[in-house]
Amino acid sequence: MLHSIAEVRQMIVSGKSLFLAGSAASLAKLPAGNWIGGSIPYFMDVEGGVCTEDRVFVTEVPTAATNTSICEYTPQRLSELYRDAPVNGFSFLLIPNQSPFLETFARDASECEEYLLKPVVGWVTGVAVSAIGKEVGTVVDGRTLTSSTQDALVMHVSLPATLSAEVEIINIFKQGTGDALTFPESGFSAGECLVNGKVSNFAQYIASKQIDTQLPLTADYSGSILNVSIQSVDLEAGKVHFYAPVFNDIQYYFADPVGDYTEAFAKAIPDNGEALFSCNCILNYLYGKLEGHHTGGVTGPITFGEIAHQLLNQTLVQLRIRNTA
Repeated sequence: MLHSIAEVRQMIVSGKSLFLAGSAASLAKLPAGNWIGGSIPYFMDVEGGVCTEDRVFVTEVPTAATNTSICEYTPQRLSELYRDAPVNGFSFLLIPNQSPFLETFARDASECEEYLLKPVVGWVTGVAVSAIGKEVGTVVDGRTLTSSTQDALVMHVSLPATLSAEVEIINIFKQGTGDALTFPESGFSAGECLVNGKVSNFAQYIASKQIDTQLPLTADYSGSILNVSIQSVDLEAGKVHFYAPVFNDIQYYFADPVGDYTEAFAKAIPDNGEALFSCNCILNYLYGKLEGHHTGGVTGPITFGEIAHQLLNQTLVQLRIRNTA
């Protein structure tokens, strides 16, 4: 939950291992300790959605954890992230928005050995919406109090054999029944696309069909519906830009509209115990007008991208610790 800076300082000084989310200014006021943090001023707290620059959202590492280690990764070291991950446990990953690592992770994570075999969960750090284009998200290594806007930061957490970590993806969007869309090239932008097999310019297609670009593209990944959100449509350049990459071997459909976001999340979140960590997307927060509203009792940072093994858009991600004894 959200805490004052004074409260978080006390937690750090007492020796707790923490995942922290807060504005860059708030994180800069914290002492050294066993923590990693990412910048964001948006949260879902017990009182509902809130934007705050002077409080910090705290997730505590389970006291039963047998080991923690903090590592920084460059794009060239992406595959090492999975090799370093514990055999039993999870890896909490923070990636600055607009960083080289984010593009590499989004494109190449699924090609790494042990992808999906070891739980990787986390989020993309960001800034106030009004500061987009002027500032970028940061990550902070609590051991040294150094920050980065370029590389990823991970805390690997080992668990005893009696516990296991599970990652859950909650998506309130349903795959629509409109045109089938495929792209000749993978990437964060697209010019040409195939609409039901016919070549078209994607920007012109969106404009001619008056597509609501608050709705994401959806695709079926082995039975799970995952989203790719539209960042912008440039009709003059004939380009559409995305918050996550599209892939050339996947068929996409625009999602069906969602009515009440608050109600949709309340219905979608499983009633199977409290999650250790949750995060939701800034696009859901903005498009669903969630400030002051709840999402099924879930709390956590509102992010510039969710991580559940891979980069996701417009989803809610949770990490649960299960007793296997």
